[in-house]
Amino acid sequence: MYRIISGKWKAKRISAPKNSDVRPTTDFAKEALFSILENRYDFEFSACSVLDLFAGIGSISLEFASRECPDITAVEMNTRHCSFISSTAADLDMALQINVQRADAYDWLKKNRSKKQYEIVFADAPFEHSDEKKYQELISLVLNNNYLKSNGIFILEHQSRLKIDHPNLMESRKYGNLTFSFFKPNGDA
Repeated sequence: MYRIISGKWKAKRISAPKNSDVRPTTDFAKEALFSILENRYDFEFSACSVLDLFAGIGSISLEFASRECPDITAVEMNTRHCSFISSTAADLDMALQINVQRADAYDWLKKNRSKKQYEIVFADAPFEHSDEKKYQELISLVLNNNYLKSNGIFILEHQSRLKIDHPNLMESRKYGNLTFSFFKPNGDA
């Protein structure tokens, strides 16, 4: 069970599908993340395009949609999770805002290079399958393939014990056992 923090569907509780092995971002961390995006980075969600990698059961995608974000691409490998995001989006009248893509996020990033740019790219790779090498590959795929607009930001959610080092890293914010690391685009994207 998770809830939408703010926007049109504020306080709406979403029941995760049974036997789901996902780890949705906690309400506390999600609230902090969106506060940072609104207040520190001045994003106007009603004019943003968002790429949500490793979308899971859609906690982040639905949060952006509730905040009137018109263009969200949710990439998730698990077929059941994709169906859940799609059906939940339809139930909440968000189907036109959220485009669900069933794919491995790494493969999707390799296949869709330079096709579209986003203001916000968010990635929450499964902690148990991601070491520093995999995170560096993910950062490279996002930053080196023109996914970010010049005013864009890439947010990587990872375990707090893992310290990410990268020249584009602007800041990291720790919330318990998870950390959000914020990256700027390469040069003039």
